[in-house]
Order: sequence, then structure tokens, then C-alpha cells
Amino acid sequence: MSENSQTRFGAATGVGSMPGQDAREAVKTVTGTFEDFPYLPELPARGPGADMIGRTAGMLVELYARVEPSGWRLGDRPGRDTRRARSWLREDLDALEEYTQGYEGLLKVQAVGPWTLAAALELRNGEAVLSDPGACRDLAASLAEGLRQHLAEVARRIPGATVVLQLDEPSLTAVLRGQIKTASGYRTHRATDRQVVEAGLRDVLGVHGGGPAVVHSCAPDVPFALLRRAGVDGVSFDFALLTERDDEVIGEAVEGGTRLFAGVVPGADGPLSDPAGSVSGVRTLWRRLGLHPGLLAEAVTVTPACGLAGASPEYARRALAHCVRAARSLADNPE
Repeated sequence: MSENSQTRFGAATGVGSMPGQDAREAVKTVTGTFEDFPYLPELPARGPGADMIGRTAGMLVELYARVEPSGWRLGDRPGRDTRRARSWLREDLDALEEYTQGYEGLLKVQAVGPWTLAAALELRNGEAVLSDPGACRDLAASLAEGLRQHLAEVARRIPGATVVLQLDEPSLTAVLRGQIKTASGYRTHRATDRQVVEAGLRDVLGVHGGGPAVVHSCAPDVPFALLRRAGVDGVSFDFALLTERDDEVIGEAVEGGTRLFAGVVPGADGPLSDPAGSVSGVRTLWRRLGLHPGLLAEAVTVTPACGLAGASPEYARRALAHCVRAARSLADNPE
């Protein structure tokens, strides 16, 4: 756990991505909905460089990536794609600064973690960075330095904020299991050693200087125990993907002080249940684990199941507001 493992996280927040292309509108929605735990929205609909991988590639220091037909590939110098990614991030930070004047409290920013980035970015030969342990180390070091600068910029612009760093690691389980396909698509890269993965995450999270940190994955079988050893304060996940075989690690996480960012609100358009219904599964889990109901509000932050980039703007607004109401239901009626 980081030094701030007892951080009092907000009751509800979002994951990261939002529909649309208007940074000010997205920030206005997020800050207006989550008064005590807003986040910096991501708008991948703007195109390459605003997508999850391109946005984080734009943060890298002394490594540059460009868009190829097969995806993002490392190159020798910053090109148009890098400049575009950095320009959009500045635009987003400008909007965030505008709507958080005088704000004091938690503020979440997201970036892709080192292992999902290594699985997605290509080396010059077209294979994933993941195929080369030395390249993985260089990428993690570049990401760490880029995040250090990004976090410092956010802190400078919103000095009253306690910045929460979220690393998005949807490919983490596939990296650990050797399920990332090679460029040919006929083979997979070998599984990366768990200790190497843990150390890489710990090094990148370490740039936050003990500040609160969360890892998000909306894939099945999130490695809770590994993430806790790497030093996270919270784990963000799609609650619907939990199975009873996760009970033990979830119970250990809660008792160890790890915050659960429970993704209970669907990320795509559809009917929303009543707020109490959205968190009924969380209450059921609590009873199954034999945990004290009074711990619920202390241990759980309610979120959408994943990013909202694929949702309609109207649904995204409703889903975020629904998270707030569902969190209130959990606090008011823990049993």
C-alpha cells in the first residue's frame, strides 16, 4: 500500500472515456456530476491521439509513436500524431482547469499502464514491445517520466486537488497468461513473469510519490493480489465479471484497506435499474463474505462498468448521475 492507503475516496466517479468531441462539455458534465471525485475525461471520438493508446503514447518521454495501418508504432521522432495527442491533452487540461477553479478534493487522471501499453505499441519490426524485455523496461521508464510530468502539470493547474492516478490495464491478465497475439496472429507472446509485471507496475506507480493510485481493468480475472502487492490503493473493475472464486481475494483486499471501484452501471446505452438495484450485487457479495455492512460505504466507490466512449451523450450523462444515486443508496441502506 502507498503511504496514503487510508485515502478517503469519493463514493462515486467515472472510469475515463466519454462520448463526443467537446472537451469543455465533457468536463462540465463530469465536474457537475461528481462534486467530490471528478476526473479528467477522455474523448476518443476525436480520432487517433485521443484514443487510449495514442493519448498515453503522447505522454512518453524520449519515445515517440505514430499511427500505422496495424496500430501505434514507435518511431525516431515526434510526428503529427504525437503533436495531435499532446494538443488534445492540453485542450482537456485547459477545460479541466476552467471548471475546477478553487476546487479542493480528489481529482482522478487516467493513463494506460505499462503492460497494456507494451501489448499495444509496436516496435519498428511490427512486433509488440511486449516481445522484448529490454524494450518493456525502456517503455515503462519513459511512461513513468511522462506521468511524473503530467501529474506535476495537473497539480500546478489545480493546486487544491489531491490527484488520484489511475492506470488502465485491460490487457494485464492476457499478458500474464501469454494470450497476446504476435504480429502474424498465428502465435502468442510468452507469458510475462508475475514478479516482472508486479515490479513494472510498482515502478510506474512510484512516480506518484505515495499519492493515491488505482488500476482499472474491465477484463475478467483481474489479478487483485498482484495489484495490491504492486502498491495500489484501489482496484477498478467490471462487477458483473466477478465470480464466487474471486471471493477470497476480494475479502482479503477489503480487509487490507484496498478500495473497490465497483463497475455496476452498464457502459452502453440501455435501461438503468433503480439505484438500489444497481448495487444489490455488492450487498449480496458483502453478505457472502461476512463483511460488516457498515464497511460498504468506506470500501466501495460506484462507477460505470467501463468507459462510456461508445454510449450516447444523453446516456453517458444519465449513467454518471446514476452512479451518484446508487452510491447514496449503498451508504443509506448498507443492508
